[in-house]
Amino acid sequence: MANPKRRHSRQRRDKRRTNWKIKTKSLSVCPQCKSAKMPHRVCPTCGYYKGKEVVVVDIA
Repeated sequence: MANPKRRHSRQRRDKRRTNWKIKTKSLSVCPQCKSAKMPHRVCPTCGYYKGKEVVVVDIA
């Protein structure tokens, strides 16, 4: 099995790791209540999806 002859520098190692970031979640705005929600999912605030009430949300 091949082994490296020389040690890689810190700069070269860090250049390889630049894309290890956590991606931010994409959010869309609910047309019903204008709160942020994940796309293609029922709004957790109002319970609407594509203009129809899908889930009855209890306001307690």
